[in-house]
Amino acid sequence: MSLLFKSRDKQSNTQTKPRLLVVYFFMLTIIRQGIHSLGEMWRTPIASLMTILVLGLSLTLPATLYVVVKNVQQVSSGFNDAAEISLFVKEQMSEQQTQTLVKRLALYPEIESVSYISSAQALTEFKRVSGFGQALDYLESNPLPSVVLVTPTSRYRKPQAAQKLLDKLETEREVEFGKLDIEWLERLNALLSLLKESVFTVGLLLLSAVILIIGNTIRLSIMDKKEEIQVLKLVGATNTFIHTPFIWTGVWYGVIGGLVAFICVVLMLWWLESAVSMVAGVYQSSYILQGLNGQELMILLGLAVGLGFSGSFIAVAKYIKEIEPDRV
Repeated sequence: MSLLFKSRDKQSNTQTKPRLLVVYFFMLTIIRQGIHSLGEMWRTPIASLMTILVLGLSLTLPATLYVVVKNVQQVSSGFNDAAEISLFVKEQMSEQQTQTLVKRLALYPEIESVSYISSAQALTEFKRVSGFGQALDYLESNPLPSVVLVTPTSRYRKPQAAQKLLDKLETEREVEFGKLDIEWLERLNALLSLLKESVFTVGLLLLSAVILIIGNTIRLSIMDKKEEIQVLKLVGATNTFIHTPFIWTGVWYGVIGGLVAFICVVLMLWWLESAVSMVAGVYQSSYILQGLNGQELMILLGLAVGLGFSGSFIAVAKYIKEIEPDRV
């Protein structure tokens, strides 16, 4: 019995080794064909370079638009919240009544802090800022109302939540009306949404163009090697062996085109850095442009490789099938 089991083990080992060898030689052939296709591109530098530049520039535009959206969101992230709500106190309310309002508002769970600006303080500040101090001295009475500044908690700083809080605060009997400047926030968010949709649309069109460009380039390469393909089919070459070099060519186009797009984005950011610093200096602030990080670079390269593979696969599946040894 032991001899029988040993013979079975030997048979299974002998069956496993050829399978591993087949997989090994298959992968080795694929890698060799990839290196060979890269050499073919090197032997036609002008045509390959023109195709790579077209692909790189086609990928640069959606990548640039993405970087623009990313930086706009970074700049506007600090303005997406409603910082303060201004409550204008009724003119007939006394100082004591107003202080009672301030204490009552401080107990609201939706409110983080409350500050009070009296009408006298408001007039003094207005004189200092406006430069009309002497002219304002001729006023018989103070026209400015007292104001209570309310800072919502982080939960109630979003536009919709802040608007609901404002509606609630306006029901206080001491409050004449409230002011929450969130219209510009809504407009900014609408513009950002429009910009995102534009990036998606333009990117989709350009990526479709990339697939067509790669497919047409591979088609021309197939037509140029038509006789060679006929000979390979005549001697019994498999479809995988014939298709692989052309698919590798599309993949190489995608990889190098993606790197070109990344370099173009980096150069563009470097060119704009001084201009952005100058604009930020006017507003007495500083800002560093955000480029593509490592993860986004990998996504860009993966997308470029996917487009190259798709374009080459479509061309290979359509045109190599039509080439047969018996067709002249």
